[in-house]
Amino acid sequence: MDLEKHPAAPAAPAAPAAPAPGGLRASDADRDRIARILADAVAEGRLTPDEHSERLDSLYARKTVAELDVLVRDLPAPGAAPGSASAAAAHAPAYAGTGSGARPGSSETVVAVCSSSARKGRWRPPAHTRAVSVMGDIGIDLTQAVFEQQVTEIEVVCVLGNVEVLVPENVTLRGHGSGVLGNFEVSGSGTDSVDPNAPVVIIRGFALLGNIEARPKPGSRVVDLARKLRDNLR
Repeated sequence: MDLEKHPAAPAAPAAPAAPAPGGLRASDADRDRIARILADAVAEGRLTPDEHSERLDSLYARKTVAELDVLVRDLPAPGAAPGSASAAAAHAPAYAGTGSGARPGSSETVVAVCSSSARKGRWRPPAHTRAVSVMGDIGIDLTQAVFEQQVTEIEVVCVLGNVEVLVPENVTLRGHGSGVLGNFEVSGSGTDSVDPNAPVVIIRGFALLGNIEARPKPGSRVVDLARKLRDNLR
């Protein structure tokens, strides 16, 4: 009989605890969900334009689902009575059952290194675009774009290059950025569209010895905003 003692096998490491639902990192789909609720709230008179602008500006600064839900905690679901079950369900995060809940193609990266790159014509901009220009030129033209979400964010890094963003006159354009020996300029930033359902384009950027400029293109307009956005939200 073999009486030799063998060392006990080491215990398997415990699996890391899953984060609480509200502590999960927010996806682009989660942010779109909150933006739609805010748009309906200002259209119904529940929020003033200033309150809507303040909450929307902080949308992309928040990192978790719980932080996003704070923005709509005092608002009902679209078309539902305040406090109803359907209102609570509408605030449920989009990650349920699918991981992040982000739509395919919800982000894109545009790069120009000693070259040029452009997005223009009849195209569908994603919720988040990252543009990187190093001694290059990037043009992002949204004047004929088909917006599939209310909030479209463009993050720009420009070094010794040039990035230009054109938008229709009747969207809301906002900018947050700076330049070092360079230029960061968003024309009309902070001026809301007269239509509360209009797309919102947010430009965030940093220019080092370069130029970042975003502005409305005179004469270009997104037509029938309310109908298009309602159709996209169905």
